[in-house]
Amino acid sequence: MKVYFASLGCDKNLVDSEHMLADISKEYEIVNDPCECDIAVVNTCAFIKDAKEESINTILELSELKKQNLKFLVMTGCLAQRYHDDLKELMPEVDAYVGISAINNILDDLKKLKKNRKIVDMPDNNLAQNASGDRFLTPPFHYSYLKIAEGCDKNCTYCAIPSIRGRYRSIPMEELIKEAEYLAHNYISEIILVAQETTVYGTDIYGKKSIVELVEKLSAIEGIRWIRLMYCYPEEIDDDLISLIKNNTKVCKYLDLPIQHASDRILQKMGRRTSGKDIEDLIKKLRKEIPNIALRTSLIAGFPTEEEEDFEKLVRFVKKCKFDRLGVFTYSKEEGTLAASFKGQIRADVKKKRQKALMDVQKEISLKRNSKMISKIYDAVIDGYDSAEGCLVARLQYDAPDIDGCVFIESDKEIMSGTFVKVRITDYSEYDLIGEITE
Repeated sequence: MKVYFASLGCDKNLVDSEHMLADISKEYEIVNDPCECDIAVVNTCAFIKDAKEESINTILELSELKKQNLKFLVMTGCLAQRYHDDLKELMPEVDAYVGISAINNILDDLKKLKKNRKIVDMPDNNLAQNASGDRFLTPPFHYSYLKIAEGCDKNCTYCAIPSIRGRYRSIPMEELIKEAEYLAHNYISEIILVAQETTVYGTDIYGKKSIVELVEKLSAIEGIRWIRLMYCYPEEIDDDLISLIKNNTKVCKYLDLPIQHASDRILQKMGRRTSGKDIEDLIKKLRKEIPNIALRTSLIAGFPTEEEEDFEKLVRFVKKCKFDRLGVFTYSKEEGTLAASFKGQIRADVKKKRQKALMDVQKEISLKRNSKMISKIYDAVIDGYDSAEGCLVARLQYDAPDIDGCVFIESDKEIMSGTFVKVRITDYSEYDLIGEITE
């Protein structure tokens, strides 16, 4: 039988998908065209409203194929985990609901479908599931995400993740090393560490923060050239982690700090464990210790009760701190979260206006930053070729894939993705750079 697999949502979901695909491919043929499959599996997302809608629409589109060759439709991931009781009634076309802690069971669950059973596999355990060390790698084939933990203990008032994915559970270090060795053996040269929060890795199973030890062991693996840290909560960044980023040559001089806001009142309403001054002091320290570091953050515009004074404080903070990379989300009211019950919900048009205002500020910061890179030479990795623009697309260590900027390179050479080159910056735009290969 043939299986089509759709992975939606975040990079952590993608890692789960690749683990499931590795198991499925042992006994089934994986196909890229849903019209050719006997079984369709959708790994869903339920983080915010838009993600839920995308997941449901994908399921509904695939269910139409049951009029043709599709025999079974399977839902996994966050939407299945959170809403399977309701969806069983609302979406009878779905034949199996496989929970987040059941990804190791996916192969057995598919086999049960042959007996025409309706499956709901939602084990209630507190383990961080890591399937096997193998992954069914999906494009691109030169960088990959390594999920180091599951769940979250922060309980921010706007976030539904703890209620969906449970408490924070670190994946044992030996399993992660095995998985990273597998990735390196398959020519992955950049590993991107992800979790709901990476900085507290190991506290639950080793009794202490172990992210530095993990990264040191990963950096010893031959073939890995870049290691990138994402989702590092500012209050958990200590001197050991700063020293690691500063001194380990394989660790990208890049740090993702999801701060969400700068107004102390809003940070408190969000359930965050830091203050605007704490964040500002950390940024100063990071830039003093690692002068060439690129700092990325994410913000929420229009959180409930956010007054103009709070918003202006955030704008001033962004202008002062001058983040190298910045993304802004409008607040999404998620059922089951404390913030959803707050009075003072902000109108959608106000949220959009504030989002745009913040991005306009960041646009100017980014332009000035990029202008200072002219004529300088950097290491870059080739990510692919843009046929529409007729150029190579590359990244510096200061840019994470998909969310940050690129370097566009005019070149007659055919260069394989994953190749590292020296690039001289010749021009720039708001978020991207233009360069030429010097070596």
